Amino acid sequence: MMTRTPRNIGWIEVITGSMFSGKSEELIRRLRRAQIARQKVFIFKPRMDDRYSANDIVSHNQQRIDSIPVSSASDILEQAMDADVVGVDEAQFFDDDIVSVLAELANAGKRVVVAGLDKDFRGEAFGPMPQLMTQAEYVTKSLAICMICGEPANFTQRLTPDEDQIIVGELDIYEARCRGCFKPPVAATVEEKAS
Repeated sequence: MMTRTPRNIGWIEVITGSMFSGKSEELIRRLRRAQIARQKVFIFKPRMDDRYSANDIVSHNQQRIDSIPVSSASDILEQAMDADVVGVDEAQFFDDDIVSVLAELANAGKRVVVAGLDKDFRGEAFGPMPQLMTQAEYVTKSLAICMICGEPANFTQRLTPDEDQIIVGELDIYEARCRGCFKPPVAATVEEKAS
């Protein structure tokens, strides 16, 4: 829990957890408070995430905030140097450059608030999230509710046989699962893939 806010320096806050755990909702809440405080807030999302809106960050419960869709982490750096606060959603979709970009913004005195999945549908570390958590001064881990048994959920279960790590989707493709109900996909053997 954040007990003291740094002064005269920047920092990174990471909000992470499984799908449906409230990450985007918490990101929106923190960024709205910064806007109410009349801070200059720049908000970014990966261009590929257009589930609810091409331009807004939208939580699963339909809270939304204006954002700038970008294709790469370098686009964020180019646009955010005048900000007091920089928000980034779905950080797992960016390449590893997002880590150095957000660190550079924090080193320049910006408050950086970033949300993203810590684990993919296999239960493995997702993209740059482990490095972002290592760089962060503050990490908030959110839990969802298991859609099978109702226990706290820390995993994202993919419901389709797709093997690509990144498939943007919703309840039609993913469920939040607890450790007991999560079933990691079984890797197909070379023979199974050939048939």
